Amino acid sequence: MEQPASGAEPAGAAGDAAEALDRPLPEGVRRRVVALVSDAFGGLTVAELPAQLRQYARFTPSRRVKFAGNAMAAALEGDPVFRQRIGERFKEAQPELAGAVESGAPPAAADPVDVAAAAYVLRPAGWAKLVAAAGEEAQRADAERADEESRRELERLRAELAEARAQTRNETERLRAELDAARKEAESLQRKLRSAQSDVKRGEAALRRTQADIDAIRAEAAAQVSAAESETRRLKARLGETEAALEASRRAAREGRSVEDMRLRLLLDTVLESAQGLRRELALPPASVHPADTVDAVAPGRMSPKDIAARALSETDPALLDQLLALPQAHMVVDGYNVTKTGYPTMPLEKQRLRLLGGLSALAARTGAEVTCVFDGAELAAPVLLAPPRGVRVLFSKPGVTADELIRQLVRAEPAGRPVVVVSTDREVADGVAKSGARPVSSALLLKRLSRLS
Repeated sequence: MEQPASGAEPAGAAGDAAEALDRPLPEGVRRRVVALVSDAFGGLTVAELPAQLRQYARFTPSRRVKFAGNAMAAALEGDPVFRQRIGERFKEAQPELAGAVESGAPPAAADPVDVAAAAYVLRPAGWAKLVAAAGEEAQRADAERADEESRRELERLRAELAEARAQTRNETERLRAELDAARKEAESLQRKLRSAQSDVKRGEAALRRTQADIDAIRAEAAAQVSAAESETRRLKARLGETEAALEASRRAAREGRSVEDMRLRLLLDTVLESAQGLRRELALPPASVHPADTVDAVAPGRMSPKDIAARALSETDPALLDQLLALPQAHMVVDGYNVTKTGYPTMPLEKQRLRLLGGLSALAARTGAEVTCVFDGAELAAPVLLAPPRGVRVLFSKPGVTADELIRQLVRAEPAGRPVVVVSTDREVADGVAKSGARPVSSALLLKRLSRLS
């Protein structure tokens, strides 16, 4: 399409100058005009667009309406050439409506807003009247719609008002009923309050009497405590005297036993000296040959110093425990839980005890040694029901006494010179019994020895 020469006025410019709107373009018509310009915008080249609209050339129609609506309306009103180009695009898009508007006889069924927008763009003769008439028609339609909406809104509000009145009546009746119930409840609470006040007064009087009784009881208790303390001091004095007398009795008994031991030793020496005198009198030679020496057999070779050194055993060799228990009158004292928690700590305590005692019974039967197993009973709420196995003495420490202390008491109770073996990994226990003459061995050594029995 050829563009008009610069400065040339389009064909309809004179008519545009003769006609003009006497009022602002109705808002509905303005929106429709902006939409027509936005739709026809895409059919123009950038050179055909006014300078202020070229930045919106790549926008979509909806974005052009949103961001360039005012600019397009101003360009359409102030630039006849741009308006003519938009009109030509409109004629191509809607030829029937454009022809009817230019002929001055728009169809009666057409939307007044579309007719006004087409007249505003095409500017035929009498376009201002068409725009004004369409605007009035649109305003009248808007007014009718607003009136219809107002009527529906009024009916809705009337219905809501009637419903609100009914709810108000119901709420008022409910509140009146609640008020009556609250009044009755308040009267009942007032009666209960007066009764409670009376009870409080009686309780305060009873409290005062009770407090007086308590004061009297406290005074009496204080007197009794004082008397009890005096009696306690007297009993302690008597207990001290009794203990002193008991110690004197024990000392006298020990002295008497020493005299008897001396007499027995003297008698034994006399018998031995008599036997030796009889042997000298009879001139009996010492017995250097025994009956077993007369049996013909191969005697073993003598052990060399190297062989004797090889008999030394380490502290972890279970044979060391066998040698210790083979001593005459050997007594083995076992720290029970120390051994079980070293060997099988995940088992319950009852099963730990049963497993250890079973192994100790078998070891006692094999070695013939005296075996005592000590368990810590300081925290027990009641005695443990247990049938000790054959050959094993089972002891639990008393409340307030640990198993370690009970083991030390057992070692101290043995006479000097008796071989006593204490099985415990506790260093404090081992050092304590070693000072008393016992031989400590580790729990691991006993567990190794018991594993060989199974």
